[in-house]
Amino acid sequence: MAHIQVPEGVPGIRSLVMFRPETGKHLYDLAQILLRGESSLTEAERELIAAYVSYRNNCMFCWSSHAAAARCLYGDEKNIVDEVLKDMQRSNISDKMKALLNIAGKVQISGKEVKSEDIAAARLLGASDREIHDTVLIAASFSMFNRYVDGLASFTPTDPVVYEEMGKRMAKGYVLPEVVPRL
Repeated sequence: MAHIQVPEGVPGIRSLVMFRPETGKHLYDLAQILLRGESSLTEAERELIAAYVSYRNNCMFCWSSHAAAARCLYGDEKNIVDEVLKDMQRSNISDKMKALLNIAGKVQISGKEVKSEDIAAARLLGASDREIHDTVLIAASFSMFNRYVDGLASFTPTDPVVYEEMGKRMAKGYVLPEVVPRL
């Protein structure tokens, strides 16, 4: 049960943005830009960064929903998502993505954990400044989203089928949920 009075049965961040749509709009806009906006990283790769950081933060709602969205976006290569969450270094992703996920993992701990050697390694593997920037911003934003969702104890479904459906919706983009008036 959430720590505040939010719409019952509405999972995760959706219930929180319905509670406070004036702030939720900006959070959804940020997610839309970061995960669906123009980028040389694919939408699947950006969702994977969000899922990876959320998994490391042990935010079940966020990692489950963003992993589901990433699986949808990866299509036939959807197993990549679970490989990364199980053991990123041994997963079947590019070395560039491993370097970017390494940076994201360090941001998840603390931005100060990212060292110039991490950035140099990513650049050496072909990462652009924009890709490095967006990776750091996705990791930082999702660390905030994770703390928001867990800090207010929002409803977290446990049924994987629920997340599959969520992933299909999220793969299309981030649209603010309809607000139900509070009584």
